[in-house]
Amino acid sequence: MYLCVMANYFSSNFTLGILGGGQLGKMMLYETRKFDITTHVLDPSLEAPCRIACNAFTQGDLMDYDTVYTFGKKVDILTFEIEGVNIEALEALEKEGKKVYPSAKTLRNIQDKGVQKKFYTTHKIPTAPFSVFETIAKVKKAVASGELKLPFVWKSCKGGYDGKGVQVIKNSHILDLLPDCPCIAEELVAFKNELAVIVVRNPSAQVKTYPVVEMEFHPQANQVEYVICPARIDDKVAAKARSIAIEVSKAFEHVGLLAVEMFQTNDDQIIVNEVAPRPHNSGHYSIEASYTNQFEQHIRAILDLPLGNTASKLGGIMVNLVGEQNHTGDVAYQNIEEIMAMDGVTPHIYGKKQTRPFRKMGHVTIVNENIDTAREIAQKVKQRIKVISK
Repeated sequence: MYLCVMANYFSSNFTLGILGGGQLGKMMLYETRKFDITTHVLDPSLEAPCRIACNAFTQGDLMDYDTVYTFGKKVDILTFEIEGVNIEALEALEKEGKKVYPSAKTLRNIQDKGVQKKFYTTHKIPTAPFSVFETIAKVKKAVASGELKLPFVWKSCKGGYDGKGVQVIKNSHILDLLPDCPCIAEELVAFKNELAVIVVRNPSAQVKTYPVVEMEFHPQANQVEYVICPARIDDKVAAKARSIAIEVSKAFEHVGLLAVEMFQTNDDQIIVNEVAPRPHNSGHYSIEASYTNQFEQHIRAILDLPLGNTASKLGGIMVNLVGEQNHTGDVAYQNIEEIMAMDGVTPHIYGKKQTRPFRKMGHVTIVNENIDTAREIAQKVKQRIKVISK
């Protein structure tokens, strides 16, 4: 079966459409070029990183129904590298027989974090206790009445990414600084590790998981600073995390990649934080460290090809490259030559010409047979390379 399907994708008239032209799409295009698969990309910015690598680029609003629908009509299979896309257009395309992976149904259950949290409750997936609020005024009222206890985690239901739209609320005065939008208030969970598992699934229901990774976050930006694979946790905890990730995958019935972010509590329970139905920051290490990287795996999955080996060849650590504080403007990478001289170090530059504080501009992968040695090198990398403005 697979041999027949594969012949239709490679060096042919088949066209894969990608909604979103950022760094995730760019890294996906490394794989489509490797396989000679024709690609069309839609993104609002003419400077999108994908523009230099796709076969055809369209500038347009990802949330505009007509733009997404018209773009989708021109391709054979449609995928996305960002959740902020028009779901109604995807649903209309699916009704007309267009293949969209992950599906509009999957995205509808994930795009709004309030809907996503309720989905976990409905499917008995362990997650932190939460409440959904339509306005910030209702959050303030719940705090004032004692219904909502401080501290808690505030999250906007839509639009949050890279640390934005998430804040720990320790006193009620902070609520005055928050945007007035639908949101969730989540119980602040005591945990000792933030973990993630990437699950990959194709339409033929072949399912695989990548090893559990450990994530270290920047205390100010609330962004992932380091991703460590394998996670430095007990094997039983790792097995539990992978098992829960598969449960989540089955519940969403997704096709492609699903990154499942989790907390390991102080008593070694695993609770789900949130998911992303696409290649994810927690899987960037796989480009150098895995037998099949996450971007190739996503392409394999949405085209219903055999899934690749998810095991790691070496220990891998990913360091995010983000804009330095007090630097805005044309980007420059300070000391990049120094880190390139280190063994097992590979920088990835996303192609964004303008930097600003904490903007994701690239990442660096460190591979080593010893994960502790890799972590030491990662620390040196973080200390040396700086993303500044000219």
